[in-house]
Amino acid sequence: MTETPTAFPAGTILGYPRIGRRRELKRAVEAHWAGTLDESGLEQTAAELRRATRERLAALGLGRDDSSIPESFSYYDQVLDVAAAVGALPERFAHLRAADGTVGLGAYFTAARGAGELAPLELTKWFDTNYHYLVPEIGPETIFALSTDRFSRQVAEARADGFVTRPVVVGPVTLLALAKATDAAPEGFRPLDRLADVLPVYVELLASLRAAGAEWVQLDEPALVSESLPIPAAELAAAAARAYAVLGGAADRPEILVAAPYAQLSTEAWAALAGAPVEALAVDLTRGTVPAATHGLAAKVLVGGVVDGRNVWRGDQEAAWQKLEDLADLGARAVSAATSTSLQHVPHDVSDETELDPRLVSWLAFADQKVGQVVTLAQGLVEGHAAIAHRLAEASVALADRRSAPGVRDGAVRVRAAALAAGARDRGDYETRLAAQETALDLPVLPTTTIGSFPQTPDIRRVRGQHDRGEISTAEYEQLLRLEITAVVGLQEELGLDVLVHGEAERNDMVQYFAENLDGFAVTRNGWVQSYGSRATRPSILWGDVSRPAPITVRWSQFAQSLTDRPVKGMLTGPVTILAWSFVRDDQPLAETADQVALALRDEIADLEEAGIGIVQVDEPALRELLPLKAADQPAYLDWSVGSFRLATAGAATSTQVHTHLCYSEFAVVIDAIAALDADVTSIEAARSRGEVITDIADSGFSHGVGPGVYDIHSPRVPSVAEVADLLRRAVDELPLRQVWVNPDCGLKTRAYPETVASLQNVVEATRLVREGIEVSV
Repeated sequence: MTETPTAFPAGTILGYPRIGRRRELKRAVEAHWAGTLDESGLEQTAAELRRATRERLAALGLGRDDSSIPESFSYYDQVLDVAAAVGALPERFAHLRAADGTVGLGAYFTAARGAGELAPLELTKWFDTNYHYLVPEIGPETIFALSTDRFSRQVAEARADGFVTRPVVVGPVTLLALAKATDAAPEGFRPLDRLADVLPVYVELLASLRAAGAEWVQLDEPALVSESLPIPAAELAAAAARAYAVLGGAADRPEILVAAPYAQLSTEAWAALAGAPVEALAVDLTRGTVPAATHGLAAKVLVGGVVDGRNVWRGDQEAAWQKLEDLADLGARAVSAATSTSLQHVPHDVSDETELDPRLVSWLAFADQKVGQVVTLAQGLVEGHAAIAHRLAEASVALADRRSAPGVRDGAVRVRAAALAAGARDRGDYETRLAAQETALDLPVLPTTTIGSFPQTPDIRRVRGQHDRGEISTAEYEQLLRLEITAVVGLQEELGLDVLVHGEAERNDMVQYFAENLDGFAVTRNGWVQSYGSRATRPSILWGDVSRPAPITVRWSQFAQSLTDRPVKGMLTGPVTILAWSFVRDDQPLAETADQVALALRDEIADLEEAGIGIVQVDEPALRELLPLKAADQPAYLDWSVGSFRLATAGAATSTQVHTHLCYSEFAVVIDAIAALDADVTSIEAARSRGEVITDIADSGFSHGVGPGVYDIHSPRVPSVAEVADLLRRAVDELPLRQVWVNPDCGLKTRAYPETVASLQNVVEATRLVREGIEVSV
């Protein structure tokens, strides 16, 4: 750190999409996993992608030499990056380290994905986003040590190319607050207890970044905005004060920007950071307000996150400018314009979407357009409002056009929603439903099923692409789908599953498929957003009032049911998940939009029942994901989210069994809401966390059917019969037998058939063994 503060740029972003404009990183990483690209080839592809990103950001107006370009690349996950850097990988991966103790890509990817008997790190949602991070495992026995030079090498790489970039690293408080205790840790231990031990490694890391040429470093501390973590906000703030007293006091370091995205900083955390010896603070002003003036700001740069990093709307740029002016009133050394979060949550460039309606495009801003907005606001900070007034006015015109466009408001949709009867969300007594369903379905104890999708093979994707391009007719495409569905149903019968699915071969994505068939949505061609690791989704754009012009899923479910005497589930995506995994209109409350989607799904369920489908699954894997980070906002969210699910399902007949599915979240905090959904059966992720949620379910008194996942589909591992049986026995030991279902954690779309078949064979065999054990014990 220099004695004279280094100037901070007038505009910056907190991060940028890292998978590549055409998912180049995904393809390279998966080729490496498949053994067709060696490590040096992967490193070369990644370096080329990083160089292309820096050049693109410079072309958009960010500076080459002022630290405005963030160095935010990751091969898999930013939390895993820093856990590996400080040596915080569990002991089971210790033998994968190099002889000098460093963590190479082999150990890194094994921690992410698992291998053989090595279970991967747990995967869960990153705050209230659809991004999944890997949960570090830290205990009293964890030995912290700087274990990779990857961060500093990327800084040096940029320097060699003529760029002074700002490395982005997850901060120590967030790293420990998001970690879980190792199995060896004593009861009551928390990873945050190791803060003093990890800080010297961060000091060493900062020194290495400075030596590589970094003038600024960005330490991300989103834990300081959350009230959904099990650690009180005041304790997190106190930890931040201790951490940044140490890091800020280090003699050999870059200047420090502490970023707190995703919501409002707690009062205690704001005061702690304002008083800490760091040079800049970034606050989210799209999901938070300008904080109060406090001691310590005169020496700091305040970075205002006024461009929303989480949606795709062009937004109100005059309002963004006003927030920057309000921030300047706090008396800081300087003010900078920025995105509210990393832009990893949005696609690269709206100009890639040549098939979207030009009018809709005029309302949108993807990552590159948001960089442009930041650059414009930065120009205003330097040259004054008059210099950018015309650009701000253009944004206001687009905003007004969006409000008045046809389809944004549909009178018939709004009349129907306003006329809902008082009992529209009530399905009646569960025990009555259960008796009717047991008679109708006649399923064995511990019924086996899957979540819905089966592997989407390269052939399926190729044929879908041919149909989209007009290279084969709709009749040819649908005949191929019928053959695929026939094969999937036959495979499930051969495996011995009790409740079957049609495999969803016709669906490119569980949300996009519905968006393509509902009014009020648009879909993109290249709007990819990283979900986790090498996986990416294309969130649809929900721009107007939602309605269903025709049945969506009925004929494929009906066809599958015609092939078998066993029950086939109809498969729908729930209203909350459709909202969570889309870019949703921001001009009305989410509750209103959710009810519109729910009514469309309610009609779909009625048509499925009429077609003879006796089980309908309405997936809500994102229920926990959208839970607000602030406790005061959570009751209202849980009320409308549960209400929209019940609105979608309450019209089902008593004998129709309604399932739902939830995955990859911390469920204990929403267990009451899960019960309030009133689904007859809930399947839930449990395998990667080794069944932790089962105790929460049992302790809550949950009385409906439940399928704790026994097969982690986010890893290529094939679980052994013994591993599945152990998880299943835990469920049977803690829950009433009649409640327990057997299923994987999630859909099988991303897996290959060999591992899928082997895993499901083991699931069925484990179920047989546990059933026999139960029969003997009874």
